[in-house]
Amino acid sequence: MGLYVYLYLYLCLYFGSRQLAEKIILIGNPIAGGGAAFKIKKASDFLINKGYDVKLMFTGRKGDAETFARGTAGQPIRLVIAAGGDGTYNEVANGLVGSSVPMAILPLGTTSVLAQELNIPLALKKALAVAINGAIQTVHLGKITFSRDDSLSHQTSRVTRYFLLMAGIGFDAEATMGVNERIKKFTGRGAYFLSGTKVLLHYSPSPITLSFRQGPADSAPAGNVNGYSAIIGKASYYGGTFKATPDARLTEPYFYVFVTHRKNRRSLFRYIIGVITGKNITFRDISYFKAGEIVVDGKSPVQIDGDYEGTTPAKVEIERNALKLVTPAFF
Repeated sequence: MGLYVYLYLYLCLYFGSRQLAEKIILIGNPIAGGGAAFKIKKASDFLINKGYDVKLMFTGRKGDAETFARGTAGQPIRLVIAAGGDGTYNEVANGLVGSSVPMAILPLGTTSVLAQELNIPLALKKALAVAINGAIQTVHLGKITFSRDDSLSHQTSRVTRYFLLMAGIGFDAEATMGVNERIKKFTGRGAYFLSGTKVLLHYSPSPITLSFRQGPADSAPAGNVNGYSAIIGKASYYGGTFKATPDARLTEPYFYVFVTHRKNRRSLFRYIIGVITGKNITFRDISYFKAGEIVVDGKSPVQIDGDYEGTTPAKVEIERNALKLVTPAFF
């Protein structure tokens, strides 16, 4: 009888561990837009019908997605799916940095630049198919340390955040800072356009200086660039279907950086049109370069992955092999 008991316990442990390994955490932003709450619940039901043990967690405020993702540490989880837009993906990625749990995305937000970058389908079931059956890639993230003002204590502190896509300094960060969340809820990208137009009409940027190195191991800076706005790209796509830093890749351990040198509104308008048309890196009054580490001096707003976060000065560097990300097999 002893042999049968041991065999029974072994089978229970084996199949029990398999069942636990099939657990999926679905972290969703219910106000991401386009009936997000309904779609997230539908995604949960779809996965449950496929036999997965799904824990659905809705966010209620900024920071929830990161907290939920960080809470998966040490648990036997197959996958965390971030359902929403780029802000939700960013929070989940920050919660999973250094974790062995892979992150997949379900595009639902106002903008889903990461979905464009990874070529993730926008259709619900197709995106879930990628999440379940896709390839797991280990990617390098951007890491930024900068200043943030605490509205309660009225003090400035140094904060470190990770980003998947880009850090924007200057114009686009100021435009992001001015986005009306109520308008964004109903118009999506229109809220960014409206805010950007207001910034353009009253544009008066502060100068910034970028000191950069090709890699963190280099003993001396590779150069210094002065300008008024910068996009530090970890990925090629920007603002939807545009490419501000077309050579940047999530799978490569460095950034591509786009810096503007003129501060007048006419030049800014030309830079914006250049990004839209894909000609921005051909302009003579810009700098475009590859870097592994950048120090930004000056006083200018900062956005990462589409959300305003703080101000420069800032240090931007690569966090190597930081995140396991589910991508289509052909990515």
